[in-house]
Amino acid sequence: MSDPQRIQYTSSDGLELVAFSYGPSDAELTILCMHGLTRNHKDFEMMIAALDPGYRFVAVDVRGRGKSAYDPNPYNYTPLTYAFDMVILLDKLKLDKVVLIGTSMGGLMSMILMKSIPKRILGVVLNDIGPALRKRGIARIISYVGKTKPFENWGTAAASIAFYNEMAFPKNTPEDWLLAAKRTCRETESGEIVFDYDPLIYKAFRMHRINSATTYLAWRLFDAMRAVPLLLIRGELSDLLSANDAKRMLRRHGNAKLLTLKNIGHAPMLDEPESVQEIGSFLRQFSET
Repeated sequence: MSDPQRIQYTSSDGLELVAFSYGPSDAELTILCMHGLTRNHKDFEMMIAALDPGYRFVAVDVRGRGKSAYDPNPYNYTPLTYAFDMVILLDKLKLDKVVLIGTSMGGLMSMILMKSIPKRILGVVLNDIGPALRKRGIARIISYVGKTKPFENWGTAAASIAFYNEMAFPKNTPEDWLLAAKRTCRETESGEIVFDYDPLIYKAFRMHRINSATTYLAWRLFDAMRAVPLLLIRGELSDLLSANDAKRMLRRHGNAKLLTLKNIGHAPMLDEPESVQEIGSFLRQFSET
């Protein structure tokens, strides 16, 4: 896979944001890839490398992550704000039609985009996320977001990531955890290793409340996705998306397929052979029309 093209754009409130483009800029099909809460564009590089090089993939760093600027108002760190930023990105790139791939928080962004710009979306891949979120998963995320101190080296960073995520990836080796650290952390000028996101993202996230009213509204938002094909990927061990809710999403959508990955929790990396096969098949329906 060749080096990606860096894309810079400015949000409506003046933040300098960054995305990365992989593959030919004149490809017939473009896929917008949106990461999870504490992640960045690098999460998609292994998936992109395994898929058709004829596609164009645009993987974003939402505000406060990776190469994008940090927001001086941490309460702007919400999926709604990120989704508005994505519309600006699509406008800059003059993309009228895209497929969305959203992991966790990126999936919530996908649902918002389906509601706000439905005519510009061909289809959606949701990675281990839905309108109903399990409280156990939310509590686990709250337990670590924004709380970690700098690490002395990459080994201690990898050990910390393994501590919080080993239940989701029981087969990971020490080498796998080191690769995970390289994707989610960065090295400072002083040589310390820190997570590659604004620690203040926790402020808005902790305001999220799961109750009957918010869940009802989320299901109504999900209903907008009926207009396009849906591929739902779920980790068998997920503590955020239950098996019952995933099945309910399929029944409610009517044009969706579910892939459940064995011995994986929240959230699959999408480079698993089964994921690559299903995503590849899902994308081909749009490139063949």
